Amino acid sequence: MDSVVTPPAPAFDKPLMHYGKRVLERTAPGAAPAEYRLMDIRPLTPHIGAEIAGVDLSLPIGEELATELTQALLEWKVIFFRDQHAFDPSAQLALSALWGAPEANPFFPAADTAGVSRLAKDAMAVGTENIWHSDHSFMAAPALGSVLRAVEVPAAGGDTLWADMGAAYDNLTERMKARIEGLTAVHDWVTSWGLTMTESQIAAHREALPPVEHPVVVRHPRTGRKLLYVNEPFTTRITGLSETESRELLGELVLQARIPEYQVRFRWQHGSVAIWDNIATQHYAINDYYPQRRVMERIAITGERLS
Repeated sequence: MDSVVTPPAPAFDKPLMHYGKRVLERTAPGAAPAEYRLMDIRPLTPHIGAEIAGVDLSLPIGEELATELTQALLEWKVIFFRDQHAFDPSAQLALSALWGAPEANPFFPAADTAGVSRLAKDAMAVGTENIWHSDHSFMAAPALGSVLRAVEVPAAGGDTLWADMGAAYDNLTERMKARIEGLTAVHDWVTSWGLTMTESQIAAHREALPPVEHPVVVRHPRTGRKLLYVNEPFTTRITGLSETESRELLGELVLQARIPEYQVRFRWQHGSVAIWDNIATQHYAINDYYPQRRVMERIAITGERLS
């Protein structure tokens, strides 16, 4: 009989390799599987991301379809739609209203329709999106989610990735879970958005947007699932730890979003729409399309305080 090889124990809490299978659950433990009658679910990975077929988002959304869309978003964390060519800003606002009121980002210019932010990137926008993040985590009540539609896409490139932060939490070592239980972290926009501002511009925004604290591990407000809630640009330190310990711990935690097994990647086409759960995921817009243009219109959905 072949002997079983036991990998050596790592000398620190961050092993260089992952041994054994990962825990990649699509839903919170004990959640009943959802049923769908009005649309076709086409998974892109086993646990995060699915394309939805059979739905025209430009038409009024009835109560039963709204329920199924909500179920799909909670189950898959990010859902995608193709060929939504009649889906205009008014329909986008109506769709986002299924989850809540639109939330303005104070650093984005708005399009003609209130609540819709136009995100235009071209040759001069090199490097401005290349970081894993959760939208508006620097706010006391971070955005619940977003609805993003493709207006102009490059012939190649410009994909977006999302990472499942429930899976990121599930696959932490038990030692790490115990270490971060009950900790809170400071989230701030100055170290990211503030890099392009003058001191007077920072001061003008600071009164309305002071640093905030969120738990390092939050429970999803709709499902109760435990999620890792720190991200690279906005989480600046862990409360109560020394600067050295905070930096070391954050350095390990923020890297969890970069693990491919937790991710889904979406190739945009004209008429594509994505809806994502901003608490359960982080995302990363790939800026590889120089010198082509990429124009998207986004509505963020107002969230609530996390616990």
